[in-house]
Amino acid sequence: MFLTIGTTSAGLGAPATDLGFLLHKNPARPQSMEVAGGTVHVFYPEATDERCTVAVLLEVDPIALVRSGRGRAAEGFTLGQYVNDRPYAASSLLAVAVGKLFRTAMIGRCDARPELTTRPILLDIHVPALPCRGGATMAERLFSPLGWSVDAQPVPLDPEIPAWGDSRYVDLRLRGELRLADALHHLYVMLPVLDDAKHYWVGSDEVDKLVRAGEGWLGAHPDRELISRRYLAHRKRLTDSALEALDRLVESDGVEVETSPDEPIAEVGDDLAGDSEQPVSLAVQRRTAVVELLREIGARRVADLGCGEGVLVAQLLKDSSFTEVVATDVSARALTYAERRLHVDEMSDRKRERLRLFQSSVTYADARLADLDAAVLMEVIEHVDPPRLPALAHAVFGAARPGNVVVTTPNSEHNVRFETLPAGAFRHPDHRFEWTRAEFQDWATSVCAAYGYDVSFRPVGPDDPEVGPPTQLALFRLKEAV
Repeated sequence: MFLTIGTTSAGLGAPATDLGFLLHKNPARPQSMEVAGGTVHVFYPEATDERCTVAVLLEVDPIALVRSGRGRAAEGFTLGQYVNDRPYAASSLLAVAVGKLFRTAMIGRCDARPELTTRPILLDIHVPALPCRGGATMAERLFSPLGWSVDAQPVPLDPEIPAWGDSRYVDLRLRGELRLADALHHLYVMLPVLDDAKHYWVGSDEVDKLVRAGEGWLGAHPDRELISRRYLAHRKRLTDSALEALDRLVESDGVEVETSPDEPIAEVGDDLAGDSEQPVSLAVQRRTAVVELLREIGARRVADLGCGEGVLVAQLLKDSSFTEVVATDVSARALTYAERRLHVDEMSDRKRERLRLFQSSVTYADARLADLDAAVLMEVIEHVDPPRLPALAHAVFGAARPGNVVVTTPNSEHNVRFETLPAGAFRHPDHRFEWTRAEFQDWATSVCAAYGYDVSFRPVGPDDPEVGPPTQLALFRLKEAV
């Protein structure tokens, strides 16, 4: 079995050989270690300041596997336990070897280069022979939502006899800009999933392994049930247990804060009064500003990304000019609350046809969000860990690529106007950051440069001459759509 992981100095933002620091494997010193069923070797076919590639070679001993009891899966005939594809094709055995070789890298630790562990880097991963139940289409289906560019070429049964067709193997190459720890976790889970086989006993401890390896990405994957089922050898009890655990992780670490259907997210400043005689909360002013802007730009097919309990969605559905309203959230529980708030089960058929509501994460590409007029991220980005913001930008502006994107976020300069907010504190305990107007504009400008959008900014709420408005709003417009 064989795989390579490569990068360049441009993709790493440092000498390419710093990949060795991230992996805790010295490019100048090949290493070998014993693993279940064989020996794994790690070495560097190329290691220069410009390019660096690490190779993992797993030499499997089929006889040792049988003797250890790990190779006694049903093979169809006795000799098949000894003569099979395990020495050559990537499988759960290679995943185990990767986990053992790169254990420290997978937890995101690198004392020598700590700054490299927290940000995405350009990676090129190659698995020349991967058993893939479902073929190249399945590889694309499982890796693309994670931000990978996927090139999966079927391997013919015999290149000299095309009539025999393709084998069950693909030559897989993945390219993408991701954290190295995330990439290793993707491989650790997906290799046995695509093979749809485990070469060792699958028990309840495998649930814990899956949940740990899938933390931060599997819970929001569109095919998380299929992935869990295959990883856990189609054992329903284990699969159900894994899905429940993933739901708990999503709800505790998701973009939206857990709320009840009658208690929308409240942040400091949401009770801010407007200039009219009747107080108007900042939350209402935000929703009104967003809806009016969507009408202004003529959007008809709109997505509320990170919809929470569905308050904005309800307002959009009241306006028939919005012919399709997409509501997504990373939290399954939040979507349940949204369904209850929206009274989906009591909707007229006509209104129900305008609504699409499904689980999705703003940090992973989702093909279901393509071809929309507009996407809204209302008070969402500040709930995302800063190292994940490039993934959010890729998923929304690069993959979904709507004609317009509306983003609102707190203006941290205005926080001094909130008497109940301690100095230096955020408006909500789940906020990972709060930006000044300059910081928000810098981020927006970098997104435009990377993905081909123009941006304009508007205040939401009273625009204080010294510290600006409590909420800042950006309208991104796709250049080719303007």
